Amino acid sequence: MRIGLAQNNLDKGYEHLMDVSDPSSSNFGKHWTADDVINAFRPSDETEREVRNWLIDGGIPSSRISHSENKGWFAFYATVEEAEKLLYTTYHEYKDSVTGGVMPSSDEYHLPKNIRRHIDYITPGIKLLAPVESWQKKRDSKIPQARKDIEKRILHEVLQTSPNGHYNNSDLSTCKIPNGTHPVAANIDGGMQASDDLNYAGTECNLDLQLAYPIVYPQTLTDYEVDDYIVQSDQEDTYTFGFNTFLDALDGSYCTFAAYNETGNDPNLDQAYPDPRIGGWAGKLMCGTFKPTNVISLSYGGQESDLPISYQKRQCLEYMKLGLQGVSFLFASGDSGVSNYPGDIDGPTGCLGPNLDVFNPTWPGTCPFVTSVGATKVYPGKTVYDPESAVYDPAGHPYSVNFSSGGGFSNVYPIPKYQASAVSTFFEKHNPPYKSYSALAGDTSNITKKADIDALVGSSGGVYNRIGRGIPDIAAVGDNIAVYSGGRVRLSGGTSASAPIVSAVFNRINEERLNAGKSPIGFLNPSLGISDSMTRMSARTEPAESPTVMVSGNFNVNYIHKNSMLLV
Repeated sequence: MRIGLAQNNLDKGYEHLMDVSDPSSSNFGKHWTADDVINAFRPSDETEREVRNWLIDGGIPSSRISHSENKGWFAFYATVEEAEKLLYTTYHEYKDSVTGGVMPSSDEYHLPKNIRRHIDYITPGIKLLAPVESWQKKRDSKIPQARKDIEKRILHEVLQTSPNGHYNNSDLSTCKIPNGTHPVAANIDGGMQASDDLNYAGTECNLDLQLAYPIVYPQTLTDYEVDDYIVQSDQEDTYTFGFNTFLDALDGSYCTFAAYNETGNDPNLDQAYPDPRIGGWAGKLMCGTFKPTNVISLSYGGQESDLPISYQKRQCLEYMKLGLQGVSFLFASGDSGVSNYPGDIDGPTGCLGPNLDVFNPTWPGTCPFVTSVGATKVYPGKTVYDPESAVYDPAGHPYSVNFSSGGGFSNVYPIPKYQASAVSTFFEKHNPPYKSYSALAGDTSNITKKADIDALVGSSGGVYNRIGRGIPDIAAVGDNIAVYSGGRVRLSGGTSASAPIVSAVFNRINEERLNAGKSPIGFLNPSLGISDSMTRMSARTEPAESPTVMVSGNFNVNYIHKNSMLLV
């Protein structure tokens, strides 16, 4: 059995992160070690003492109780009788009707009042873990047929049925770098690397490498490929989810980290390993296998409204913890303006609410501990010396689907202090001509509960959240970009292009800091001219798009380091 102990001082995470990330702080750049992070947020001495004594008084000998390396768990062996007596419950064996797999669980269990506040989670308890085949059926059911039928794209290209997250060596040779230059391979949970078959060339992966390499060369690049062939073949798999297994591989403590009543990976949302399917990764889930690099730029994501509150808040805390260690996370803000693109996932408009007009921000960019990257373009008749403008390309000009740089305001996270002045300036000088609402989704003990948008909006008639964290934080050119893929030149674009460009630039800045004997910047937002970024993104040369203008956004991932850039 395992007892997840309540973490301590998580409410001070923001304060700690600002202390090492704000250039005005005397501790700027004095990043923490992994052990520092564990010790800062480990359960209190009182929690450890009270729970240990409760276990011993309940009949579990002290010699059986072990404390996990990340200090978040007590683990011990117990007979069924001992467990039932300890928790005042009755355990049963539950058999999966599809796979025949058997799991122990109970309908409910009870804890003393003085112990409840010290415990986040108990396993086996009341949470059933779905066997892999059953899990896959649940995942398949989440992919609506309408979405399968509509036109798919990877950066405005037709989505192939085969995995196209691979770069191609011959395509890469077209970059202004020496022939034969290619990333170092680093595979997570069965991830696969480059393909020499041009039919498998991925426009997305080629784009990211070809944009980053000329900026960071002669520094090396490492290609981190996450999840096995089966998962990579299913592009919808990484559309909304797809980050927990990557974070597990960077930080072993995250594999069992408990917060917001969610512990470890979610059996209904995250791929389980070993994967017994043909072609699946037969190894165990990778935990702490790779050291995180200084800058991590991710060019895919989903919508905040599609993820349970507990799931995303737990993950958001991990970005904070890695930020304390000097890691910069940059996420593409999405290609569908203020919403998702039309389909059964978020409805026929991609917007939310009873009237299908409430703005639908992207995730994980709304997490206040990451940097959201938008896309700009140079419009006809303009030059690079004119004020930049957010991308808005109607369908057919030049892509087959609309492309609008993603932005908006969170329904889960409040405006962080580092952004308060920027948001205030935005509303003062560029107040949106729409009604708003001012309410945020609260914490919940129900790990499947999502933000109730209808309840947040209420009777206000608002379509955006006036008190939510705003995105993007920064922007760069992300349109009309030539990329070599599949042996030919293609026109491409997206915030997927902006993210690796910005990441590569910050990688060069970090390089100069490191050469001067300084540390990497780490969490970027306090160091940015965020107010200027948000203002520019609103100073468009084209009319603002309708709240129901939607575009698909299928993204990929980059990772950048002083001497290596890592691409997933």
